[in-house]
Formats: sequence, C-alpha cells, structure tokens
Amino acid sequence: MTTKQLESPLYESLQAQFEIVSLQDQNAQTKGYREQAMQQFSTLGFPSIKNEEWRFANVLPIVKTSYEVSANKNAQISEEAFAQARTLINAHNEDILPKLKGEQKGAYRLVTVNGVLSKELSFLPEMEGVTICAITDAIDQPGFQQYFGKILTLENNAFACLNSALYTDGIFMEVKANTTLDMPLHIIKVKLAADNALFQPRNLFVLHKSAELQVIETYISDAGSEAKVLINSVSEIALEENAHFYHYDIQKGHKNIRKIQRNEAVQYKHSNYSNYTFTFPGSSFTRNNLAIHLNDELVESHLYGLYLTAEDQLVDNHTEVHHKKPNGESNQLYKGILMDKSKAVFNGKIFVYEDAQKTNAFQQSNNVLFSEQATIHAKPQLEIFADDVKCSHGTTIGQLNKEALFYLQSRGIGAESAKKIMVKAFAFDVAEKIKIPALRSYVEEMIVEEMSHKA
Repeated sequence: MTTKQLESPLYESLQAQFEIVSLQDQNAQTKGYREQAMQQFSTLGFPSIKNEEWRFANVLPIVKTSYEVSANKNAQISEEAFAQARTLINAHNEDILPKLKGEQKGAYRLVTVNGVLSKELSFLPEMEGVTICAITDAIDQPGFQQYFGKILTLENNAFACLNSALYTDGIFMEVKANTTLDMPLHIIKVKLAADNALFQPRNLFVLHKSAELQVIETYISDAGSEAKVLINSVSEIALEENAHFYHYDIQKGHKNIRKIQRNEAVQYKHSNYSNYTFTFPGSSFTRNNLAIHLNDELVESHLYGLYLTAEDQLVDNHTEVHHKKPNGESNQLYKGILMDKSKAVFNGKIFVYEDAQKTNAFQQSNNVLFSEQATIHAKPQLEIFADDVKCSHGTTIGQLNKEALFYLQSRGIGAESAKKIMVKAFAFDVAEKIKIPALRSYVEEMIVEEMSHKA
C-alpha cells in the first residue's frame, strides 16, 4: 500500500475497525481468515487506474471520502430505522414489485437493514431442508464450515480482501439435497444513513445435490438523504451436483450510492448457475465482478446483463468464466444502452483449461449509444488451452440502425416511437431470459419507463 493510502482517513478507520472486529471474532477459522485478508489488503492497497482491471473505473474519489464504519457484529436495528425501513419496503412493494411482495403472493421475503437481518420485516420459508440466518450465526452450519472463504479469490482483489477482513453482517443460506424452494426468495436490502457510511455485507449460498433456488436481490435507500454510501459486498455460491440456482440482481439506487460487489461461484457436475444483472439509472458508481468456476464436467453457466446508464453514471461489468473440466457450457450476453455523459465497461474473460475438452463457450457484448458524449469500453477475451472446443466472442458498439428506423417511419410510425420500438427489441432480448413472469414484466416496464425520458 502506498504511503498516501496509509495516511488516508479511510485507511485509518478501516485499520481501527479491523482491530475491534478481530478481537470480537473468537472462531479460529474466521479469525485466521480475517487476518490473512487484511494482510493482503494492506499489501495491495486500493486499486488505481494504472491497474488494467480498474483502468476505466477510478475509485480514488470514492476512497478519499470519509465514511462511518461499523465494527459491531451484533448490531441491532433501532426502532427509528425499523419504522423507516418498513415505510420504504411498503412503498417498494406497492410501486415496484406488487406481485413479489411475499405474504403468499408470489415470493418469500428476506429483509436486511444496513446489513442486519430483520426477521420481523421478513417472510421466510418454513420448510425442512432450508436454513437461513445471519452470516455471523452460521459458524456451526455444515455448509459454512465447508465453503466459507474457500470459493472467493483474494489474490489481486483488494475490495474482496477488505470485505473478508471486515464483514460484520450478511446472509447465510443452505438448501439441502433434493430440496426445491417452492417460491422465489426476494432479498430486499435497505440502506439507511444520515452520514456517509460504508457497508460490507458477506453472503454465502450453498445448494446441495439436486437442490433448486431462485433469488431476487433489490436495494432500497432513502432518496432524500445526502449521505454518500459505499457498499462493498461479496457473495460466495456453491452448487453441488445437479443443483440449479437462478440469481437475479436488480440494481437501482440514488446517485450517492456507490457499489462494488463480487459474486463468485463454484459448480459441480450437472449443475446450472444462471445470473441476471439489470442496472438502471441512479447509482453514480457500480462495479459488478462475477467469477464462475466450472469445476466438473457437464456444467452449465449462463450470465445475462443489461445496463441503462444516464447522466454521469459509471457501470463496470467484469466477468470471469473458468472452464476446468470437459463438456462444459457457458453463455454470456450483455447489452448496454448509454445516454448523456455516462460511461460503461464490459470486460469479459473466458478461460478454457487444458483438461476442458468439448467446451462450448459463447460471449457477446452489444451496446447502443444515445449520446455523442457517452462512452463504452468493451473488451471480450478468450484464453484457450484445449484444442477440441467451440468458443466465440464479440462486441458491437453503435447507434440505432438507420435503415431499420427509416423502414418503421415509412410505415407511418413517428421517429420517437420508432426509436422506442427498436430500443425495446434490443433490451427485451435480455429481459426475455428471465424465468419468473412477474419479474420479467417488471423489468420490461422499468426499461420502457427509463427510455421514455430519453429515447
């Protein structure tokens, strides 16, 4: 870490937090893990734009901000925060996801308030084979002992190291063998902050043999707050043989939210992991890191992303797919619609290892610019060390097809309506991958609503 970083107020706060958290942690497994992670973070420091992986995502303004950091792993939700969260959730459910608001109307509900699980605001499944609890209460769970800290890659991942050293909250979920959750689980993450705040939730999802789970993650924050919030989150995901996990992340927050997250999954034979990330105008800085390890043969992984950016927003998607065994299949489809002075990044990597013969891997990034001041940096990459594979990647960057626009207008459709039709067709190509009808309708409505202001 540079001298400048060592002297920064944020680093001093983080170091003080680590000393408290380390003293509180009496478990040998997690305490040693925290110490290792903090040591690596101290060596790495915060990434700069000289780091190729962060070339287009400057975190310096973010890390120069002073944040209030919590070191209490037994934090409680105050009465005031509980009341405020309940009000925000009611509005969220009625206005945003009316068909997925729990209470036997389409989805279970899990609510965290500033990272702390609120059972009172949640509607959790009560069925054998499903365990849900705070990550700090999961120490004795078999899935925790088997997988926690074993999936995440700390090497050269400063923010992952920081989370691993300092997490005090988050969710643990374990689905036993041959268990299918009968409804999706809607995870609502409420962020409340009167002052600048740093949150570092840590999650672990474990699906045993032939388990199946659908999770929808959404965020709520107080739009009237001027506080700057940094969310540095990590989720580890383990899919054992024939497990299926459909993972939806709907990202929309107010401008003062900055979000850096890493989801890392390990998969075994016949398992299927499908990730759907939809990012809408709002949060000024979003960095999504997604790493998938296909550690067995006959594994499938599908990654879908759609980002609509506006104003001076930055959305940066980094994906890694590691094919390590034969007969694996992966598909990546990311699409971007950029407006105003916004900037987006897609950096996708596919690694095909020597033993991964018969791999079928596809990656595509398509982007439409609605402003001459909008910028997209797309870098699809392949590294192949096997000779019997089918792999392809590509990217497109441009404006709406003028010939298609002319064709629609020649059929009596106005210019603005023609643009909206083409944008819908472009974006709905990703939205149609959603397997939950109510959620698919909601995302499509969001796309139309956002584009109605710009297209």
